Amino acid sequence: MTGYTEPHDKSEQIAIANSAERMTVEKWMARFIVLESVAGIPGSVAGCLRHLRSLRRFRRDMAWIETLHDEAYNEKMHLLTFLKIAKPTLLTRVSIYALQIVFAFCFTLVYFLYPNICHRFVGYLEEEAVKTYTRCIDDMELGLTPDLSNLQVPQIAIDYWNLPIDANFYVLIQYIRADEAKHREVNHTFANLETRGNDRNPFALHIEAANVPQPSKTLENHRGVGWEREDLIL
Repeated sequence: MTGYTEPHDKSEQIAIANSAERMTVEKWMARFIVLESVAGIPGSVAGCLRHLRSLRRFRRDMAWIETLHDEAYNEKMHLLTFLKIAKPTLLTRVSIYALQIVFAFCFTLVYFLYPNICHRFVGYLEEEAVKTYTRCIDDMELGLTPDLSNLQVPQIAIDYWNLPIDANFYVLIQYIRADEAKHREVNHTFANLETRGNDRNPFALHIEAANVPQPSKTLENHRGVGWEREDLIL
């Protein structure tokens, strides 16, 4: 849909850059905008459903809601940043409208029935985002997309991530990739927990334990595949 082709190695990556399938600035922006417009849905849907569940059961949600809404807001900031750099075409807008309606409806239905499966799916979705941004970083490091490297970072991104005023696009993508890596860790961990039980959100409160590493809000002790339930202090 966005003209993106995932290379298997560096040689294929260079070959693609020298072919008609090369990733131009326009293709990168189209892919980023489509990805981020979809990525902001799961956190908002899951947070809303868990909020309603907490209300009707008169029980605490064990701090899941805030993390899910933070994830959705973070993804929206990614989208707003890219929208300051490039404007989506009419075809992209129409595609996003259709994709958002279908995906939001399906995700809501499935999350209501099988929340663990949804978190696992989002974890894999975030893995694809990490791959995309890693490919983008590699392209810039290899000098395959000089126009992309020279893009000016919008003020909204400088304010949100507290970036240096002279930060370039290469630095911005590293921050966004780090966000996606954290979302991947969070959702894979959530998929391992009892979403309908009383398991607390291990990312909401960092617990210091001797010789027992625990999750945190940062990339400290980061586990891309998620934390197993038996490794957590719940």
